[in-house]
Amino acid sequence: GPANSKDGFEDVIRKFGSPGGGLPEWKKLQEIIKPLILSCTTFPPMALRADPGALISLRNYLPTFLSFGPVAAKINGPFSAVMKDAGMQEGTFLYRWLDYLSFALSGLLADGTICAAVSYTLGDLHREGSVLDYPIGGSGAVCDSLVKALESHGGKLMLKTHVEEILIEEGRAAGVRIKGGEVIKANHAVVSNVPVWGLTKLLPQSYTTSFFGIESNRNTDNLKKKLSDTPQTESFMHIHLGIDGKGLDLKEIHYTVINEWESGIDAPGNMIVISIPTVLDPSLAPEGKHLVHAYTAGNEPYDIFKGLDRKSPKYEELKRERAECLFKAVERVIPDLRDRIEVEMIGSPLTHERYLRRPQGTYGPSWRAGRELFPGPGLTGIKDLLCCGDSTFPGIGVPAVAASGLTAANTLVPVEKHVELLDQMKEAGTMPDQCMI
Repeated sequence: GPANSKDGFEDVIRKFGSPGGGLPEWKKLQEIIKPLILSCTTFPPMALRADPGALISLRNYLPTFLSFGPVAAKINGPFSAVMKDAGMQEGTFLYRWLDYLSFALSGLLADGTICAAVSYTLGDLHREGSVLDYPIGGSGAVCDSLVKALESHGGKLMLKTHVEEILIEEGRAAGVRIKGGEVIKANHAVVSNVPVWGLTKLLPQSYTTSFFGIESNRNTDNLKKKLSDTPQTESFMHIHLGIDGKGLDLKEIHYTVINEWESGIDAPGNMIVISIPTVLDPSLAPEGKHLVHAYTAGNEPYDIFKGLDRKSPKYEELKRERAECLFKAVERVIPDLRDRIEVEMIGSPLTHERYLRRPQGTYGPSWRAGRELFPGPGLTGIKDLLCCGDSTFPGIGVPAVAASGLTAANTLVPVEKHVELLDQMKEAGTMPDQCMI
C-alpha cells in the first residue's frame, strides 16, 4: 500500500534510515520515478510484437511514450543511476533495500537491474489497494489452465518429447526432429523456450538460404558463440518441505531473510526467500499440514558442485551442508521446524541443471542494464524461429517468460488481426489507452 500510510514503508525508513538514505532521499526518489513509472507502463504487453508490425500495434501508445522525452530514455539504464540522482548513499539501509529489491527481480544488484523493472515494481507495491495475487491450486493450476486453453484450440501437449534439432529448410525454421528420429513439421513457425545456452545444441552447423533463386550457405558458428557467451547469474539451493501444522498460527505467505547487509545481498546464502502457500490455500496439502519452500536466489556457486556424482555420499553431504542456511532461515518463522518435517527434498545447482536444463543451474541471464540489451524473440536472425523465455526478455522467471511468450505469439498473428483484437479489448474495457499505475 501507500508508503506514507500507517505502518507503511516510510515508518520503516524512519526506524532504519540514516543521512543519505532517509525520508528526504526516499521522497526525492518518488518524484523522479513517477514519470518513469508512467513511461515504462505506456505499452501494454498485449500490444507487443517482434516484427515491424509493432509500429502499427503500438501506434496508439507511441505519442504518450514520446511525450516523456528524455525521461523515457532512462528506463533501459540501471536503477542505481536514479538512486544516485535522489542523493542516496551506498551503505545506507535504503540503498541496500533497493539493492535487495533489484536482486529479487533480476538476480543483479541495482547497478545491473533495468530501471523500468524496479520503477514499475515500486509503483505497484505502493499504490492504493495493492495486493499480492496467488493462484488457487498453486502454480500447477496455472499450468493446467494453459494446457486446457491449448487443447481447446486444437493444440497438443507432448511430454517427455526431447527435441534434438531445429530443422532449417530454405532459410526458415521448418520443424523439429525429436529423439528417436521423428520429424514434426511447422506450418507457421518454431517457437523455442530453450534457454539461449541450450539453443546452440539444437541449431544445425549451417543452413541454406535462397534469394531470387540464388542459394547461399550460412554457417551458425558465430551465432552459437554469441549465444554461448550470454552471461549467467549464479545458481540456487532449494528446500521443499511438508510439515505438521499442528498449533501453528501462520499469518503471512512470504518472508525474506537477509542474514546481514554488510557482505552484500548477492553473497552466497545471504538472502533467502520463504514461501508457505498453504497459508492462503490449505487444499495444497493434507488437512493439518503445510508446504514450505525456501531458496537462495541466484547466489549459490555452481563450481563447488561441479563434477560430483549425484548418487555419492559426498554430494549428499555437500547438499545438506549448503542447505543448512535455508533450514535456519525457516526456523526464524517456525522455530521447531525440524521436529515438524514429514517430507523433505533438497535441490542443488546440479538439480536445476538436470531438471531445468539450465547450464550450471543458472538462475538466469545477467545482462547488465545500460551495457547490454536483451536480444528478444528474433535473437537468432533465422526466419520463423521465435525465441521466448527469461534469457530473451528482462526479468527472471515467470514475468519474463509470460511477456516474451506473448510477444512471440502476437508476432505469429497478422498485424491486422492483432490490432482488431486490441480494439475489441479496448471496447470491452480491458485495454486502456495507456497502461499506467
